[in-house]
Amino acid sequence: MSVLIDNIEHGWVGDAAGTRFSGAIRVEGGRIVEMGRLAPRADEQVLDATACVVTPGLVNTHHHLFQSVLKGIALDASLDTWLGLVPYRYWPHIDEQTLRVSARIGLVELLLSGATSVCDHHYVFSERYDYDPATVLFEEAQALGVRFTLARGGMAHGRDFGDSAPPAPVETVQAFIDGVAATARRWHDASEDAMTRVASAPTTPNFNFAPESLAAIAQEARSLGLRLHAHLSENAAYAAHTLRDFGERPVPWLARHDWLGEDVWFAHLVDVSADEVRLLAESGTAMAHCPQANARLGSGIAPAPALHSAGGTVSLAVDGAAANEAADMGAAMYSAFSLHRATHGVTASDPATVLHWATLGGVRALGLASTGALRVGMAADIALFELSAPRCLGLHDPAIAPMVSGAASVRHSMVAGNIVVRDGAVVGLDAATLAEDAHRATARLAAAVRQAAT
Repeated sequence: MSVLIDNIEHGWVGDAAGTRFSGAIRVEGGRIVEMGRLAPRADEQVLDATACVVTPGLVNTHHHLFQSVLKGIALDASLDTWLGLVPYRYWPHIDEQTLRVSARIGLVELLLSGATSVCDHHYVFSERYDYDPATVLFEEAQALGVRFTLARGGMAHGRDFGDSAPPAPVETVQAFIDGVAATARRWHDASEDAMTRVASAPTTPNFNFAPESLAAIAQEARSLGLRLHAHLSENAAYAAHTLRDFGERPVPWLARHDWLGEDVWFAHLVDVSADEVRLLAESGTAMAHCPQANARLGSGIAPAPALHSAGGTVSLAVDGAAANEAADMGAAMYSAFSLHRATHGVTASDPATVLHWATLGGVRALGLASTGALRVGMAADIALFELSAPRCLGLHDPAIAPMVSGAASVRHSMVAGNIVVRDGAVVGLDAATLAEDAHRATARLAAAVRQAAT
């Protein structure tokens, strides 16, 4: 089916220059085939972009979908305490239905705030589970039509959080490598238009794997054509730990283990030195910038503008909703826009750059070459943001609304030319049933943890 997005007044290409356009976009066969002043054809569907901002679909490069039913817990705990009180305390009680509901909540939140591509870093794989988390996550993403990358995580050594959490689920290094390979055989599509991808994603290399295993993990992943992902330098304690145990800061330490390059992206990178920023930029290693979660947990603010200025790749991410209470890409863009200005002045960030991080920056991090920009020939991953909400009224430049209004509401969006949000609702979703399922799952989890504590 041919689709015409017509009456575009406020359009963004998504490039670093902040190029804008107006007119119309014609989509056929999942791709953008024409842009400009176009007349509707008799046989095509028309999406009206009047009073909308039109952008490439947003790309969320780091998430933990299992945390969507863990919001609002341990609000006053900093990262290292919070880890024990929330994800590592609740993981044994996440059954298959709970994970399905949690994933659906997060993916719907993301769709309604403009995301069309999502990377989930799932690091809880346990023999206690009678289901495969990877299968659940891919099935939920497919049901909603989202372009989905699973960063298959795991750990050989768990951190000790004392009495606040049971032991973390661990596996041998070989079991981790085999688990990544098995997931990739089933779900990884290497084509440029892939809807499903897999990455090899040790949870946190400096805590969860012995140094001598890291090069082997990287080599195995690259032999399968998989990218590499991990948490890194999420707060000052991460760098202090690496300096104490390995004698180097995290980025140069990982460089010695073949863990930098254009096929690598790290979440957070809050505490990195100027030399580390330079090394990331020179190697092409990307950042998944998580401004909301880093602020919520008091971890700090990543030097995303410095990496961008050095020619590096910055992408945007919401992180797990247990660390920010929402999976809203509009809120993430506003956080990225405002926090850097608070610390480094009003020239530290601007709306066009933030949108670039959330679009082309994201697809470069994930290796999705066919999307991320609105140009002829690109995959039709497109978001139409509503301008009718009161928070958007009064703007002298309405085009910046998704980046500066603090939230983003989608009128329509499409992934590979398929409409996934229409008139502000996710296509095929029973929102009332999702709300009921979410209430039940949250109540059950709270009761299970209370019982386990007695």
